[in-house]
Amino acid sequence: MKNSTPLGQSQLGPFPMAKSYPETVGLNSEDFVKNILIDAAFIIMVLLKQSLKEFRSKKDRVFSKPWMIGEVRFDILLLENQLPFFILDDLFKLSNKPPEGHELSIIMLTHNFFIDTFGSWVAKRILDKHDFSKIEHMVDFLRICQQPPKLQNRKKLKKLTVPSVTELLQAGVKFELGSSKKLLNIKFQNGVLEIPPLQIDDNSEILLRNLQAFEQCLCNRDNYVSDYITLVSMLAKGPKDVEILARNGIMENWLVNSEGVSTLFQKLVQENLLFPDDFYFSSLVEDLNSYCKNPWNKWKATLKQDYFNTPWAVISVIAAGFLLIFTVIQSVCSILQLI
Repeated sequence: MKNSTPLGQSQLGPFPMAKSYPETVGLNSEDFVKNILIDAAFIIMVLLKQSLKEFRSKKDRVFSKPWMIGEVRFDILLLENQLPFFILDDLFKLSNKPPEGHELSIIMLTHNFFIDTFGSWVAKRILDKHDFSKIEHMVDFLRICQQPPKLQNRKKLKKLTVPSVTELLQAGVKFELGSSKKLLNIKFQNGVLEIPPLQIDDNSEILLRNLQAFEQCLCNRDNYVSDYITLVSMLAKGPKDVEILARNGIMENWLVNSEGVSTLFQKLVQENLLFPDDFYFSSLVEDLNSYCKNPWNKWKATLKQDYFNTPWAVISVIAAGFLLIFTVIQSVCSILQLI
C-alpha cells in the first residue's frame, strides 16, 4: 500500500469511519484507524488473489489451504465483521495498480469473489443491471444482487398463510422451473407456479441468515429477502415438498437429505419479522389461496390423479366409457324390441 499514514489521517479519517458503526468503538483515533486499515488491506489482498492467481505464492497462507479460504469467506460475510465499502474503495484506488491488461475495481473484485461461492445468487452480469454506487458493505452487495428491478404493489393480507407444495399439487397446481436468475421472480398463472432455480448447500444458511439480519437492521421495510425466506418456509414445510420441487428441477439440494432443507427454512423463518400488511409476495399468496379454495380445481386434480395418472388408466377409463355406452344402447334396443 502507498502512503498508508496520510490515508488513515486524512482521506478516510477516524470520524467518517466511526459514524459507520452504531456502537462506541472503544479505541483512540490512531488505534481505530490502524485496525480498520489492517482489516481493509487483508480483505483487498484476498479479493485480488481470488481474481488474479499470479498474486498467489506456492505457500500462500490463505489460498494454499482450502479450509482457510472457506473460513475467510465465512468471516467476510458475517454482518458484525462488515467494513464500510467506501473504505475498501478508497484504499484500493490508492494501492499499486493491477497487472497490465487487468482493469479492476473493488466492486469487480467483490463480484468475482462471491460468484465462486454463491454462483446461484450472484449473476455473472449483475454489475450491468444494478447501481452499486451507494453500496454499504459486502452483505449489502449480496442483497442488491437479488433486488427486484421494481418493487411490487403490495396488498394487505389479513392472514399470512400459503399451502405447502404438496397441498398445491393436490389442488392441481403445476410446478415449472423459471427462466429468471432472480429468485424473487416467482410467477403464478393459469394454475402453473413458476419458480426460479434455487441451490441449497452448506453456504446457504450463512448467506440467508446474514442477509436476513441486515434487513432487520433497516427501517425501510423492503424486506424482500426475508419475505422470500418466509414464502419458501411455507411452501417447503417438509421433506416431501422439497422432493417435489427437486423432481421439477426447481431446487438443487446439496445437503444430506431433503429434511435438511425444510429444517433450514423453518429455523430461518423463526428469526423473521413478518409484516402481513406489507409482504412482498402478497399478490402471489392471494392468488395461490384463491386457486386452492376453488372446488372445481380440486375436483379436476383428483380426477386426473386417480383416473388419468398413467396411459393405462386413461385407456381403462375410455374402455369403461365405451362399455357403458354400448350397454345403454343394447338395453334401449332390447326395450324397443319388446315394444
